[in-house]
Amino acid sequence: MTLVILAAGMGSRYGGLKQLDPMTDAGNFIIDFSIFDAISAGFDKVVFIIKEENLELFRQTIGDRIGEKVEVAYAFQRGEDLPAGFTLPKGRVKPWGTGHAVYCVRDIVKENFAVINADDFYGRDTFFQLAKHLKSATKENGRAQHCMIGFALGNTLTENGTVSRGQCEVTQDGMLRSVTERTKIMKKETCAAYLEDDGETWTEIPFDTIVSMNCWGFTPDIFSDLEREFSEFLSNLGDNPLKAEFYLPAAVDAQRKAGLCDVRVYPTTSLWQGVTYPEDKARVKSAIRALIDGGEYKENLWG
Repeated sequence: MTLVILAAGMGSRYGGLKQLDPMTDAGNFIIDFSIFDAISAGFDKVVFIIKEENLELFRQTIGDRIGEKVEVAYAFQRGEDLPAGFTLPKGRVKPWGTGHAVYCVRDIVKENFAVINADDFYGRDTFFQLAKHLKSATKENGRAQHCMIGFALGNTLTENGTVSRGQCEVTQDGMLRSVTERTKIMKKETCAAYLEDDGETWTEIPFDTIVSMNCWGFTPDIFSDLEREFSEFLSNLGDNPLKAEFYLPAAVDAQRKAGLCDVRVYPTTSLWQGVTYPEDKARVKSAIRALIDGGEYKENLWG
């Protein structure tokens, strides 16, 4: 099984390449813990999706030190890597988003795989649930059998600003019914609230709402389906060709609605840790320190 790590974003709200910001005295990044947990769960290959100019930085800081533990490969998220018939809009610099990032590994990944963000700490339970699903996932009745790890919204928020989350509706038997991208969610005292499209109205949402943290399990069928969805997206850029993003949750939801896949949701009570803003770093370091002190991780993961 392969672990695909989304690491091409620069983290504009954080102010730098937060994927490679040490979170322990031994110099481990959040990404180290995800890889360590994934290997423990049975993953044997890691693919980093990065900007090409960051290749040597990733290779020297993380790739080389895990190379003896797991197979490592790199894929580049290039704006011009588009389906046939499409060209990069003039002036477009911003990456196309998480759906495009996964599309960019289509020539490297041929087996069942998981997708995670580089800068999110998901917890060990996440990777064991992904591995259990992916070990036997195949097509059933012509539909790809994907999965998603569902987090309780209240376990994924920061005190320091708004976050983006995919709000999920899940059936009683644990299947994804819909996912709606909320690009601005803020924490309140007893619940959260998201900003409506009008940019003025805040709508409250309970802490126990299941959300997507871009933590997915896919079969390789996803690539041809992504190409169709991405082509449709590019055909309808409208008046926003320089900033529009092709979100992975929205693409998967469209495939589900079209009858191309089923998505099983595995809920987890794990507490997300992440550094959306610089002010989040102290909290994340403290949480990881507590896990090390509690014996869940070694002081130096690869030592």
